[in-house]
Amino acid sequence: MHDQPISLAMTGASGAQYGLRLLEMLLKAERRVYLMLSKPAQLVIGTETDFKLPSRAAEIETFLTQRFRATTDQLRVFAPEQWSAPVASGSGAVHAMVICPCSMATLSAVAAGASRSLIERAADVMIKEQRQLILVPRETPFSAIHLENMLKLAHLGVTILPANPGFYHQPKNVTDLVDFVVARVLDHLGIAHTLIAAWGVEESVE
Repeated sequence: MHDQPISLAMTGASGAQYGLRLLEMLLKAERRVYLMLSKPAQLVIGTETDFKLPSRAAEIETFLTQRFRATTDQLRVFAPEQWSAPVASGSGAVHAMVICPCSMATLSAVAAGASRSLIERAADVMIKEQRQLILVPRETPFSAIHLENMLKLAHLGVTILPANPGFYHQPKNVTDLVDFVVARVLDHLGIAHTLIAAWGVEESVE
């Protein structure tokens, strides 16, 4: 198992499937994951998926560890205001962080350096420590405010990776569309996967 954890935050934007699938693939890749769920994210997960998450962070950790068959201590779940979490400090900064899906409210707060919640603070730490931060916004259409916030963050080195699946892999179902976006996130994290073949590379036929 890789020693360097990856932070994954899920916020209240539609698209819970993206974040949950990314979590599953990170755990399958034997990566340690620090997971943060906003309260709106928990509501969206309950609305958009069949996941019935408990309310407390420790119980969510147990539930998801069992659901994705993760190893002991591979997944840690932090509460929205758990300021003692390692991600809240530069000395505990992880190698990379992904906010997936990323609501426009969270994107705005990150762009402003608001740090009102653990997710916002963790993202602020990644920027100040010049670590990899990937945001996966799921909104349409984008307003000028949204675009200005994205441009500001892009200038700071943040990767803006919208949940815009392609179709050249000829998706057959919703999972194929979700996997396209998750594969792009994994590519940027440098994590090998078999979700989608790279452009120009033929998929192996078994």
